[in-house]
Amino acid sequence: MDIKQIQELVKLINKTNIGEITIEEEGVKITVKQKKDPVQHIVASAQPQAYAPQPAAAAPAAAAPAAKPAEAPKADNLVTIKSPMIGTFYRQSGPGKPIFVNVGDEVEPGKVVCIIEAMKLFNEIESEVKGKIVKVLVEDASPVEYDQPLFLVEPN
Repeated sequence: MDIKQIQELVKLINKTNIGEITIEEEGVKITVKQKKDPVQHIVASAQPQAYAPQPAAAAPAAAAPAAKPAEAPKADNLVTIKSPMIGTFYRQSGPGKPIFVNVGDEVEPGKVVCIIEAMKLFNEIESEVKGKIVKVLVEDASPVEYDQPLFLVEPN
């Protein structure tokens, strides 16, 4: 493993809610531990179509409705669950297993909504908001990018 791969691994761990990872390759063992306070990756969205995969673009979209909340009160209420990492998105834990959440399902903080496979590790992605799933934005078994919107949730 070269230094560039190690740096990318550290960046990936810092952007996720994974507490610790150990990788052993060609006799070299690397352990990376995350800080105690993980960053929250839930961002409110003005409209379902207004989300952007870039964090910089998401901030202006959320700030504009704050000035005029009377225009779209229902859209102001939606919360986006975003991917905390790059990987492959799965709606179920394996073939033939039940889907974690569907449109209309109620979620609570800590409830697993999907799995993202990254570097042959299956990471459970949990909801950080209580509410109802309004829309699933990603197809099962498709690649996702860091900070890509996965679900729209109407909070309770």
